[in-house]
Amino acid sequence: MTESVKEKTMVYKKLADNKRWVDEQLTLDKNFDIVWREFSFAGRDAALLMVDAFVKDDILLWIMQRLTALDREQVAPDTLMKVFEKHINYTEVDKTKDFTKAMDMMLSGATILFVDKIDEVIIIDARTYPARSPEEPDLERVVRGSRDGFVETLVFNTELIRRRIRDTALRNELVTVGRRSKTDICITYIEDIANPDLVEKVKSKLTEINIDGLPMAEKSVEELITPGSYWNPYPKVRYTERPDVAAQHLLEGHILVLVDTSPSAIILPATYFHHVQHAEEYRQAPTVGVYLRWVRFFGIIASLLLAPLWLLLSLQPDLLPANYKFIGPTEVGEISLMWQFLLAQLGIDLMRMAAVHTPSALATAMGLIAAVLIGQIAIDIGLFSPEVVLYMAVAAIGTFATPSYELSMANRLARIFLIVLTGFFRLPGFLVGLGTLFLFLVFTKSFGVPYLWPLIPFNYRSLKTIIVRSPVPIQNLRPPMVKPRDPDRQPSMAMKPEKDPNELKKDKN
Repeated sequence: MTESVKEKTMVYKKLADNKRWVDEQLTLDKNFDIVWREFSFAGRDAALLMVDAFVKDDILLWIMQRLTALDREQVAPDTLMKVFEKHINYTEVDKTKDFTKAMDMMLSGATILFVDKIDEVIIIDARTYPARSPEEPDLERVVRGSRDGFVETLVFNTELIRRRIRDTALRNELVTVGRRSKTDICITYIEDIANPDLVEKVKSKLTEINIDGLPMAEKSVEELITPGSYWNPYPKVRYTERPDVAAQHLLEGHILVLVDTSPSAIILPATYFHHVQHAEEYRQAPTVGVYLRWVRFFGIIASLLLAPLWLLLSLQPDLLPANYKFIGPTEVGEISLMWQFLLAQLGIDLMRMAAVHTPSALATAMGLIAAVLIGQIAIDIGLFSPEVVLYMAVAAIGTFATPSYELSMANRLARIFLIVLTGFFRLPGFLVGLGTLFLFLVFTKSFGVPYLWPLIPFNYRSLKTIIVRSPVPIQNLRPPMVKPRDPDRQPSMAMKPEKDPNELKKDKN
């Protein structure tokens, strides 16, 4: 009976037995990219096991040249220890007797050195991954600021964070998830700031994952560590591809979850109001930042409420004061207003999906077709009321202005929900829909944190920092919702010591 990776845990002494077991597991003749390279040094047979695409050829060439130049006297006795300590002068090397660990490391890119008559192997971590250079993410562009962004290689992402936080308390803990994929996941936090209970909770949820693989990376991880929220469209974690945004949240006491092969970092916990802020607001003067934030707020509110509210006022014009009777359609069209809104929403989503799958050279033509041939003709033949197209266009712009893509998708579903209730039940439907949505958000939590914090439960100090982008000199405290171990970011202005009068005289002179 063939041994499985789980059944075999110890390295054999004989090189032939090790090769036989490796061949049983990997079927070397059916995997062209798995290399078993045999050679001899100091009178001993040896072999290197590696994945061809992951290794650094120059490093392995140097190691093989150095080993094959050795004499028997230079490595005897205790051959493996002397090779490990004296003759492989490389930074990332390790040794183990655990065959399962060695195979896992090899499949993730390391090279394994087997030596005949020794039941231990050397792991040489001389690996490289196919990687692109850090570049500004499309979803989080800023006018001013850094242009680097996370990439699909985990070690590059941790380096981008370390570049911004050179703190000895920064922790990057690695766990491996997936029985077959063996996906590397990094839990990043600042030890003397982050809530230790939250850190342990996240670690526990990750280690409890029992699945064959995570090809969809961070999204699969989110669904696995936030059980019970599969059908909740509102995101319980925040995604970012910007290292500066990730570093800022670390300094506030949040935890990052970085998944190998994904350019997005998971920030947790996250409330509704974390998804309505953007890095651009902190790259401008505080006054400009406040204006930009309020414009975003207006866009988010418009994307959610403008279409159902106009539909309500069109169906019940008696709700309008006399001065606002102009609100409402002059011509209803061939189909009812509710179905016009739903069809317009469907059309917008189809155009968005088409834009994603359309080559850049044809995107402009696709936009002209959608705007002129479809939109205008639909109005001319009476299929749509012009006001319906107008308000759905404004709602769509508000959706695109929402900083969080996940929140914009959730608000889109909420808008459809409100339109349907308003279309069937008018004012009672609109009020019941709003109440249901509000209660749904009130009872939603992100890792124990109320989703509408600091509105519910009410915290004036924290709510003020959301409504108004506060200047950096007065950002003294970390958000209490994450229960940080160190709540202070900097001394308050009132607590800063005044200069000595003698020093002021020196300054004047």
